[in-house]
Amino acid sequence: MKKPEILTFGCRLNTYESEVMRNHAAGLDNVVIVNTCAVTGEAERQARQAVRRAHRARPDARIVVTGCAAQIDPDRWAALPGVTRVLGNREKLDAASWSEMALGQGNAVSDIMAARETAPHLVTEFAGRTRAFVEVQQGCDHRCTFCIIPFGRGPSRSVPVGVVVEQVRALVRSGYREVVLTGVDITSWGDDLPGRPPLGQLCRRLLALVPELERLRLSSVDPVEIDADIWKLLENEPRFMPYLHLSLQAGCDIILKRMKRRHLTADAQAVVARARALRPDIGIGADIIAGFPTEDEALFEQTLDFVRANALPYLHVFPYSERPGTPAARMPAIAVPARKERAARLREAGTQAARDFHARLMGRTLRVLMETDTAGHSEEFAPVRLADGAVSVAGRIETVRPVAVDDNGLVAEIL
Repeated sequence: MKKPEILTFGCRLNTYESEVMRNHAAGLDNVVIVNTCAVTGEAERQARQAVRRAHRARPDARIVVTGCAAQIDPDRWAALPGVTRVLGNREKLDAASWSEMALGQGNAVSDIMAARETAPHLVTEFAGRTRAFVEVQQGCDHRCTFCIIPFGRGPSRSVPVGVVVEQVRALVRSGYREVVLTGVDITSWGDDLPGRPPLGQLCRRLLALVPELERLRLSSVDPVEIDADIWKLLENEPRFMPYLHLSLQAGCDIILKRMKRRHLTADAQAVVARARALRPDIGIGADIIAGFPTEDEALFEQTLDFVRANALPYLHVFPYSERPGTPAARMPAIAVPARKERAARLREAGTQAARDFHARLMGRTLRVLMETDTAGHSEEFAPVRLADGAVSVAGRIETVRPVAVDDNGLVAEIL
């Protein structure tokens, strides 16, 4: 069966949704789908370049643009050469949008702020991936001053437990051994469901109802919304992976307040300390914005000191990017070169923390999900390569012992 070419930008939720579209559009001839991201101007620039490259390479192809950037500004994307249709974030997940007749009906972008539920989808394959993503939540009710994503995703809404369980069971039957729960603001899962269950309850029930699932992992979480069940799972459940990725954004209280975040540095530091007390080898990642408006050198140094003091090994660093229509875009800006220079310093601190973290894993027994025949990630999300020409099989979980550390992670022998 013919399948569309899909170019995916941005988050894990987009990766999941690209697979939904791949299934819906199967059988369509000569279609390219560009699933955009609006988190930064750079993400949008890359997606525009991808549209232009696709049109040059396949001038007869029908290019469909969707995703957050397309939802927010559909006319801009519709004007690009080769684009035959723009779909909103709700429309892209509707099977009816992907018929031959629908492709000729023009753009379809509804008011995402009117969305009140998530439609169930069943995905059984992620092209080229050994780790599967499952959507448990959509949208966001918060209004961080730098963020445009609520206007691309709409209000927060949860996927019911039964739907998540069905999806995970289907993935496990397809051979996936690790699942990552994803969404826009996953710690808000359950707020719109009867009884307002917390995310940890979903995780606990999922592990109980799908005992054949070997590894469960969370995507980015808000530091102040990690509930009691998540802490218990971290402490007691070996199938719940020892890794937390924090939506931190800054390590300076003044900047956090100007971002309108829900936590302060003491809250984030307490989360890191508690996680390491429960699982000493836990991997910890964080999203951080460098060069937020009004962030002078002294305020930036507070964030840099926070990263160093808490030894955060897995950083995802963004130079601040103005998003039109957001409050931060109207604040006094930091020069772009300074943003990039600060981002580089943060990444360097993260690289050093990663080296130190990997060194502490030396000589220990690790369980690695192979993503290729020679490399994968451990339960702690440490990147691992096999030593001395050893090979495995993508999708297999290998028991290994690290024998060396380098700038790319760990080198290990299969036991």
